[in-house]
Amino acid sequence: MSLPTRVRIVEVGPRDGLQNEASVSTSDKIELINQLAAAGHSYIESGAFVSPKWVPQMADSAEVFAGIDRQANVTYAALTPNLKGYESAKLANVSEVAIFGAASEAFSQKNINCSIAESLARFEPVMAAAKRDGIKVRGYVSCVVGCPYQGEVAPSEVARVAKALLDMGCYEISLGDTIGVGTPKTVMAMLDAVSAVVPVEKLAVHFHDTYGQALSNIYVALNRGISVIDSAVAGLGGCPYAAGASGNVATEDVVYLLNGLDISHGVDLNALAAAGRFITDKLGKQPSSKVGLALQAKCSTT
Repeated sequence: MSLPTRVRIVEVGPRDGLQNEASVSTSDKIELINQLAAAGHSYIESGAFVSPKWVPQMADSAEVFAGIDRQANVTYAALTPNLKGYESAKLANVSEVAIFGAASEAFSQKNINCSIAESLARFEPVMAAAKRDGIKVRGYVSCVVGCPYQGEVAPSEVARVAKALLDMGCYEISLGDTIGVGTPKTVMAMLDAVSAVVPVEKLAVHFHDTYGQALSNIYVALNRGISVIDSAVAGLGGCPYAAGASGNVATEDVVYLLNGLDISHGVDLNALAAAGRFITDKLGKQPSSKVGLALQAKCSTT
């Protein structure tokens, strides 16, 4: 299969990235989102309406949505795991919402204390409300190649959960290598299984870079016809369920790869890298992006 000519980048740094980092002020979150939009992002996952007891970093999501300088061509999305979260997101005037399930029974039990089937059943009220309100729902599947508790995850299980989310009404399914253990071989097997039951145009990929394989796995996905890639500015985030797991693949690195493949995406690399430096300065750390670090070094010598 030939490579896509255009890719949609789903920027998950302000949500999936920052929820696994030290606390950042509301004003700095708003500034980051505004900078990402100015850099050309068309989709920014901007917050999550979840229990502040479990995810205190996202407790100010309503204030974030109220404060951002919304651009007409940008989707500002939020994670909403239950109906209460969905209703809060609706009040915050989010563009669309996301729900998440796991392909690993062990992860589902450890993470949300229920089976995969039970977790999917919990989404039915969210899907019904979103359909009523005309709000699009994106679905996530976590642990698509490996689980911190059970090890390998069968591709058939990933396909089963992805198909269930599609059948529930999710317009797109993001396949997440939550602990970053995937390799091109395991990712190919997983994508083959999923694409047999979910149209490839409804699939996205979401890789963490724990073992340095994320870009290789993205290239595999591109060659399978997938044209939606999740990534986080500066490689923000990690996985609290897997010791040593690093963050999401860095958006700067993804953009550099796409530029090298002549695949359009609409994001300005220099403006993106500046946004990465902004947020990592606030976190008191260096970007995890190799491209971001290279551009930073280049700027410091000119």
